[in-house]
Amino acid sequence: MRRWVVTFGGAGLLPGMPGTWGSAAACAVLLVIHLAIQPDAWAWAAILAGGVAVCSVLTLWLWPWARAHFGKADPGPFVLDEAAGICLTLLAQPAGGWHMAWTIAAALVAFRVFDVLKPPPVRQLEKLPRGWGVLADDLMAGVYANVVCQLVGRVV
Repeated sequence: MRRWVVTFGGAGLLPGMPGTWGSAAACAVLLVIHLAIQPDAWAWAAILAGGVAVCSVLTLWLWPWARAHFGKADPGPFVLDEAAGICLTLLAQPAGGWHMAWTIAAALVAFRVFDVLKPPPVRQLEKLPRGWGVLADDLMAGVYANVVCQLVGRVV
């Protein structure tokens, strides 16, 4: 069960780019939720904030197990931190209905760019001890991606 949770339903086990697969899986889940229940802006914000909180707590709680299981301090298949970052990227973004699909796609691209390039202080946060470094760099990448998407979303 822990392996399934930390890999976000197995997405982190897909070959090549586990962070991208985990981020894409989180985006797919969020799009399905949005289309299924069509929440108003406040409910959507609560869902996303809850996603950040739950994925963050699970990241910190399950990181020791994942480190031992996968044999690395920041194991590639461990993608709960990416899910937290995606939720943070989408928080308070202007969109609704099918426009949300485009917003989520843009959030995925922006988040992955900042997560891969790791501009300051993203890379520095990665060096925090234990699970904090695994989580904090993705949350900061989510903040950067959120700001970019906020600006682009208001211009386009």
